[in-house]
Amino acid sequence: MPLDKFGIAKRIARELRDGFYVNLGIGIPTLVANYIPAGMDVILQSENGLLGMGPFPKESEVDPDLINAGKQTVTTLKGSSLFSSAESFAMIRGGHVDLTVLGAMEVADNGDIANWKIPGKMVKGMGGAMDLVAACDNIIVAMMQTNPKGESKLLSACTLPITGKACIQRVVTDLGYYEIKDGAFNLLEIAPGVTVDEIKAKTLGKLVVSEKLKTMEV
Repeated sequence: MPLDKFGIAKRIARELRDGFYVNLGIGIPTLVANYIPAGMDVILQSENGLLGMGPFPKESEVDPDLINAGKQTVTTLKGSSLFSSAESFAMIRGGHVDLTVLGAMEVADNGDIANWKIPGKMVKGMGGAMDLVAACDNIIVAMMQTNPKGESKLLSACTLPITGKACIQRVVTDLGYYEIKDGAFNLLEIAPGVTVDEIKAKTLGKLVVSEKLKTMEV
C-alpha cells in the first residue's frame, strides 16, 4: 500500500550523510528530523536563525517560543545556536547547506518546482524556498503523488507559480522514489504493494521505469 507521511520521511532520512548541514521545509520534510540514523551527525538549519534542531517535539516538550521558519514548534540539541535570519540566509546563499528537503504542490519532469502559492489563496509568504532552490545543488522533494482531488502532482509543466526552475534532483512520494534526469521522472524504487500501472496512471510527466526497479525499504 502507499506510504504515509512518516514512511516518506523515513525513506528520505536514508539520504542523509554524516556531517551534512540540512534544511528541512514545512510539512512532511520536518518529520525527517525524527528518523536520522543513530550515530549520524547531521546539523539541521532553519531560515529563521537556528542551527542544531532536534526531533519534532512531543507534547510534553513543546516550547511555544522555540519555532522553525514555518512557525512549528521544534526542539534543540546540545550546542545549538540561535541567530538572525540575515545570518541564516547568508549560510543558504553562500552554499553552505548540503541537502534541502522541500514539500511541493507540483514538480515538473525538467526539475521545476511550484511550492509557495496557489492563486486566489492567502499565503504567509514565500519563505526561504526560492533562496534554497537557487543556492543548493542537492534537493529532495517530499510529497504525496496526487492532490486532494486525485490529480497528479508530477507534471510535464507546472501550472502554479514557479518557485525555481530545473533545480529538483529527486522526489519521494507515497508511491515511489524518482530521480529527475534527461527530462523525465526516472522511477528507481516503488512503495510496497504499489504497482507500476498505478504509478503510470498518477504521473502526467514523462516517466521512465528503471530496469533495476526495486521495492522501497522503509
